[in-house]
Amino acid sequence: MLTIAADPDEAVAPIKDGDTVLIGGFGTAGQPMELIDAVRRTGVKDLTVVNNNAGNGEQGLAALLAAGQVRKIICSFPRQSDSQIFDGLYRAGKIELELVPQGNLAERIRAAGAGIGAFFTPTGAGTPLAEGKETREINGRLQVLEYPIAGDIALVKALTADQRGNLVYRKTARNFGPIMAAAATTSVVQVSDLVEIGQLDPEVIVTPGIYVDRVVRVGHAVAAGTEAPSTGEGQ
Repeated sequence: MLTIAADPDEAVAPIKDGDTVLIGGFGTAGQPMELIDAVRRTGVKDLTVVNNNAGNGEQGLAALLAAGQVRKIICSFPRQSDSQIFDGLYRAGKIELELVPQGNLAERIRAAGAGIGAFFTPTGAGTPLAEGKETREINGRLQVLEYPIAGDIALVKALTADQRGNLVYRKTARNFGPIMAAAATTSVVQVSDLVEIGQLDPEVIVTPGIYVDRVVRVGHAVAAGTEAPSTGEGQ
């Protein structure tokens, strides 16, 4: 049963200490800022966060890290010019890091949602990233066994949802959203628009409502004076 929350704080109410949290976004594109801020306000701790990056500047995921609520981060791109909060925590030994090549990260999350037990990939073979992992030669190429990454909670940003939780996204803000929604026990989605059943063209729905548990509307994410499309065109 889909829950339509009144605000982000209500939306993230199921989160608890020690959860694995899948957070959508590629940098700030598609990062569910309002949901992350709501998680920070809960005060939960010892989280394992799965994200492509390790936070930007001092907002969103970076602010959650700064609050000391994250024990471990699993990501593919932890350092950039404005990732100073993660960098400081890591150098001080206050956060764990599991570095995963970006394609492997996406496939491990997708595998969790698809019910795949494990898969072999050549990415990372023969490097320190493969240490301690099973390897096998397949078709003359060394490959590494990787396991799925499932989440207790997924925090996802979409453009529009209907009353059954079907989602469409806005352009590249889609990124990790669909696979994370499928890979979590509880998927929490913030949207700019919430429409009635039948207002979304079925042909452009990216994430079916069966993968969505909680939705909260946080306002329009497009320029003032323009209407956010709810048919999915161009997203």
